Amino acid sequence: MNESPEPGDTTHFGFRDVPRAEKQKLVGQVFSSVARNYDLMNDLMSLGIHRAWKRYFTATAQVKRGDRVLDLAGGTGDIAALLSSRVGETGGIVLGDINGEMLRVGRDRMTDRGRVRGLEYVQCNAEALPFPDGSFDLVTIAFGLRNVTDKDAALREMLRVLKVGGQARVLEFSEVKAEWFRPLYDFHSFQVLPRLGKLFANDAQSYQYLAESIRKHPPQEALKAMMQAAGFARARYRNLSGGIVAIHDGYKA
Repeated sequence: MNESPEPGDTTHFGFRDVPRAEKQKLVGQVFSSVARNYDLMNDLMSLGIHRAWKRYFTATAQVKRGDRVLDLAGGTGDIAALLSSRVGETGGIVLGDINGEMLRVGRDRMTDRGRVRGLEYVQCNAEALPFPDGSFDLVTIAFGLRNVTDKDAALREMLRVLKVGGQARVLEFSEVKAEWFRPLYDFHSFQVLPRLGKLFANDAQSYQYLAESIRKHPPQEALKAMMQAAGFARARYRNLSGGIVAIHDGYKA
C-alpha cells in the first residue's frame, strides 16, 4: 500500500495538486506552448489592459540612469523595453526567465525593436538566482510569481541580489475586490478565456491553467506578509483595476 505524500511534498498546478518536483516541468510546458502567442495570451486575459498596467508598473519604479535591473520571468521583453530608456546607455537590464523558449522570443522581439545595447539574457530559476549578493538596483517580476513553485524562496533570492536601498516590484493578478464583479470575472476566466485560447492559439488547456493559477496565487495581504517574512522593508501594495492586478513593493534595508 502506497503512503500518501506529506503535505509539503505537493503543490498546486492550477486547481490540481501535483508533486512539487513536477510543477516546474508542467509550467514549462505551458509557457513553451504559449510563447509565440504570449502577447495574445495577455490581451485575452486582461482585455488588453495589461499594456497600461505594465506602463504604470515601470513608470513608478524606483530606477534611474545607470542602474542595473533584473527582470525575472522577463518573457517577451515588455518590461525591459519600458525600462531601457530609464536606465539609459550607462545602465543595464538582465532578462531572466526559466523557460528557454520564452527567452528566445524575448530576445528576438527586442532585437527586432532595435534594442540590443545594455541587455543580457539569462535562463535562470527565480528560486536560485545565479548572481552575487547586491547585484541590482531594481528587481522586477511581472505576471510570473504565481507560476513559481516556491514563492518564498524566490522572494528571498530577489532580496539577496538587491543592493541596499534597492527595490523589488511584483506585478501580478490578484484578488478582485468588488463582490458584484467577481461572477463576471469568473465567467470570463473559466468560460470565455479557454475558448478564446482554443480559437486563437489552439490551446485551451494552457489558458485554463493560467486562469486557475490566478485564483491560487496569494491575495494582496498574504503576499505582502510573505514579502515581509522574506526580509523586505516597507512592503506595500497598490491595487489596479479594482484588484484584478496589484503591484507589490519592498526594499532592501
